[in-house]
Amino acid sequence: MKKRILLTGASGTVGFEVLKQLILQADQFEITAFDQKTKNAIKLLSPFEKQLNVVYGDLTNPEEVAKVCKEQDDVIHLAAIIPPLADEKQELAYAVNVKGTENLVLGLKKHSPQAFFMYSSSISVYGDRLHTPWINSTDVLAPSLEDHYAVTKIEAEQLIRNSGLDFCIFRLAAIMGLSNHKPSGIMFHMPLATAMEILTPEDTARAFVNAIAHRTSLTGKTYNLGGGASCRTTYEEFLSQSFKAFGLGKMDFPTHAFAEKNFHCGYYADGDELEDLLHFRRDTLEDYFEKLHHSVSPVKRTLASVFRGTIKSHLLRKSEPFNALLHKDKKMASRFFNEL
Repeated sequence: MKKRILLTGASGTVGFEVLKQLILQADQFEITAFDQKTKNAIKLLSPFEKQLNVVYGDLTNPEEVAKVCKEQDDVIHLAAIIPPLADEKQELAYAVNVKGTENLVLGLKKHSPQAFFMYSSSISVYGDRLHTPWINSTDVLAPSLEDHYAVTKIEAEQLIRNSGLDFCIFRLAAIMGLSNHKPSGIMFHMPLATAMEILTPEDTARAFVNAIAHRTSLTGKTYNLGGGASCRTTYEEFLSQSFKAFGLGKMDFPTHAFAEKNFHCGYYADGDELEDLLHFRRDTLEDYFEKLHHSVSPVKRTLASVFRGTIKSHLLRKSEPFNALLHKDKKMASRFFNEL
């Protein structure tokens, strides 16, 4: 008997990697991928329609969710509205991240109460750890000011804990794929001194897929999911390496371009617990930057090098911390800076 797997967010950065890894074990799994019907989702999922059951629907629609909850053994719930969209459209983020998760829980309780629910949470739930960078899963949850995404994750976690279903929660470190992080305004929200542990989509997916066989050990527990010692750096070093890979040269922004507080990230002090059980780690920080370098064509790198000044000026204009000071917005500045 094949295990019946429901995967939400299958066209996302991590979701698509989970899907590909599940398909490699198609002799063991009967897969249902549930996702919004977008051009990107159709492009990514349509080639696999003969190998799995692709269902397009809306996580905020209880009836559509209930249909895919029937006769499932395991659920990998990755669908979510993430930053910066989660901050720009707070009602949408709440509707998808919290109410959508609730719809999924209710559908499973009715149609597959025996299902094992695996949930993707976030390191953002711990809030600002600039001065206390070593994080344990038992630490107090204290989302940063205006971090609406983190608030939705905390509420969704609690829904799952109270559901009566067998569950496990993985709090993901900073996910760094080759296409899910481009230079943008949100890059200035994170203090340069922040301790940072990355996690590749491939390793993240491997953790979720491997978890299917370890239900008994995982049930009822919350883990920190990170890349480990070989994936740790600082935000300043990470950005410097990224700028070089894109051909943007030095990261020479003016003072106060970056916030001094009120973000998240850190190092997972207890991250090895999950690795010891699931053996999902393959990638290192060095591997990531090598792949990133090769993913940028020489033509794009050359163009970026020629226009680096213009590109960085364009990015700086998107810096909320810098603009708060420039326009003497004391309320906004207090969100990003300690004393000015």
